[in-house]
Amino acid sequence: MSSLVVDTNLSALAANNALNTTDSAMTKAIQQLSTGLAVQTAADGPAAYVQSQALQSQANGYQAAISNAQDGVSLVQTASGALNQISSILQTMNQLALNSANSATQDTTSLAANQQEFSALQNDINQIASQTSYGTTSLLDGSFSNQTLQVGAFAGQTIELSISSAAASALGVGTSSIGVDSAASAQAAISAVQAAISSVDSIEAGVGAIQNELQAVAANLTVGQQNLTAANSQLVDVNMAQVMTSFSTDQILMQTGTAMLAQAQQAPSLILKLI
Repeated sequence: MSSLVVDTNLSALAANNALNTTDSAMTKAIQQLSTGLAVQTAADGPAAYVQSQALQSQANGYQAAISNAQDGVSLVQTASGALNQISSILQTMNQLALNSANSATQDTTSLAANQQEFSALQNDINQIASQTSYGTTSLLDGSFSNQTLQVGAFAGQTIELSISSAAASALGVGTSSIGVDSAASAQAAISAVQAAISSVDSIEAGVGAIQNELQAVAANLTVGQQNLTAANSQLVDVNMAQVMTSFSTDQILMQTGTAMLAQAQQAPSLILKLI
């Protein structure tokens, strides 16, 4: 009794499977060469991928924190510049008070002129204190209190910042009783203005300390980010020489496999035998 047996073209199938395997390897090598990453998805290495994402997240957090610290430096520099102006005004007010206190050489006209300038300087201090701001945030009117600067990649890594009011009244030189229209009032003004100068110096010292702290934090964060980026690169970056060697080998295998497949396909794909 006779029957038909179908034989498969095993040579062609083997060559085709080899080509598919080599093609996948080449595709992966091309992706690695184009991105520079050995670990692009979790499938390329689950443990390395998870660790890489954690390092990248922290590095990104450091970058944001560096920006925050630099913004904080800009803020305190704005406040410091305004405080310098107020300090300069107070020095002028002190000179006027000392001049008016010299009663032996002052007459009513000169005292009135000194008082007019003294009052204008009081208004200048109030104007600077009320208008100095960072964006829409006022800095020297007394409302800038217990503000938070996020200077780390994780919750709680903050610096607290407060700036006392630099208005004339807060400094003790803003009331109408403080003036230089007479030798007696000038004596009181001398004490008040010199106390105000000390107050402004104290505020400036506090602002300067915060600025130094923020600059140090930004520098440390920059180093930290660089180290994290380097560690992440070592973890996921490809070895270019190794991948290029593998890619060249795959090209040779692809050419050889293509030739073998073409030769194998010359034979019938199905062979019918009558047995």
